[in-house]
Amino acid sequence: MQIVNAQIYGTDFTFHQGAIGVEGDKFTTPSESSGEVVDAKGLYAIPGLVDIHFHGADGADFMDGTPEALHTIASYEASVGVTSICPASMTMGREDILKACANAAAFKAGEHEANLVGINMEGPFVSHQKVGAQNPAFVLKPSAEFFREAQQAANGLIKLMAIAPETEGALDTIRALKDEVLCSIAHTGAGYELACKAINSGATHITHLYNAMPSLHHREPGPIAAGADAPWCEAEIICDGIHIHPAAVRCAFKLYGPERMILISDSMMATGLKNGVYQLGGQRVTVTDRKALLDNGTIAGSATNLFDCMKTAVTKMQIPFETAVRCASWNPARSIGVLGTVGSIEPGKEASLLLVDKELNLKAVLLRGRWLKCEL
Repeated sequence: MQIVNAQIYGTDFTFHQGAIGVEGDKFTTPSESSGEVVDAKGLYAIPGLVDIHFHGADGADFMDGTPEALHTIASYEASVGVTSICPASMTMGREDILKACANAAAFKAGEHEANLVGINMEGPFVSHQKVGAQNPAFVLKPSAEFFREAQQAANGLIKLMAIAPETEGALDTIRALKDEVLCSIAHTGAGYELACKAINSGATHITHLYNAMPSLHHREPGPIAAGADAPWCEAEIICDGIHIHPAAVRCAFKLYGPERMILISDSMMATGLKNGVYQLGGQRVTVTDRKALLDNGTIAGSATNLFDCMKTAVTKMQIPFETAVRCASWNPARSIGVLGTVGSIEPGKEASLLLVDKELNLKAVLLRGRWLKCEL
């Protein structure tokens, strides 16, 4: 297959008009491809998106721990242009976490489903002070032993591990695991100095910047400034239009730069469904107009997929389109170590891409060399 006349997102993070070759499930050079010719004039071709922090969609949750749940999630995500997924665990019982990890290890994507490329272990090593929508009844002290048990159950799929630096043994755990998993500062009340210690110990990622952590204050700058001060530290951000004010999103991009920002959805099972009552980590969540709340009023994830978060970042938060694409594809793929196969449109990589129009409407999804959706 050849896709011609598209504005193609390149590895220089800008668009260039040209052609894309596809052979089987891989990108190739146009001269090496044959068969169908698709005219994408007037459209942007961008890599399939990579969501490294979300919990569920379409009525299913990663922590359900069933094959059916993962197939439901992977099918929905692919349908909205998220072709690689790294779902997140919750702070629940040890056996629930191990079950979900083992379930992910056994998962094989169907023809119309996103690839599962990792697991984000968001719980249970969080702080009671900033537990957010995590269940405080199941919070555990950081433990390299439990992480390794979960990683064994996951057959090595855990790419990210959230940890609150102020919890007992956290810094030692970061030092012990920094070469085994990407350690991420998360759900924390840590101040600037302690956050710096965690970063210098090996925690080089920040989970959903601004959320479930101290605010940026001119005398107590906290983990937000600590991460910004460390050029090797990256940060996730939720651009659903609910979690963070657009000005704060723009500020984060100025602090960290486009090379260190990662768009995530943090979506939960209500994503893609109507208003109603759902579950997250065993707790009741009421969703009204995409706003998901626990009974105590705490925001409980989002009800917005990553493609729509990317679109919101561009259309409502003034983040340049080229930057938003990078932060929803290349950057997350690099972060969890899968950039060699996904995250960009290059010969030899998985042939998954999106075609979008000038209004950023999703017109087509190419999933591993086959059209999943095509409205050309």
